[in-house]
Amino acid sequence: MASNFRILTHRDGNSLHLKLLGDFDGASAHELLNMLKVNGQGVTRIFIHTNTLKKLYPFGEQQFQSRVKKHYDQNTQIFFTGDKAAHLAPTGSIFR
Repeated sequence: MASNFRILTHRDGNSLHLKLLGDFDGASAHELLNMLKVNGQGVTRIFIHTNTLKKLYPFGEQQFQSRVKKHYDQNTQIFFTGDKAAHLAPTGSIFR
């Protein structure tokens, strides 16, 4: 995992907010996927905020995009926000 990568979490009712900070590589992708698996239970909306990401590595993007739909309930909507949202989100994702 990139040494400067962190995820800040905040739960607001039925929504989970994940703010990504630092550089996003393959290990960071696995950490984010684990965070979705552990904290995404019982929410209807997940917001992944990318404004504070510095650099996205192609391998990290690919790892996240290929596995994200396996780690959350299909009834849960995932919204991507911020400058890097289009790079991180898999095809067909919702942007805000």
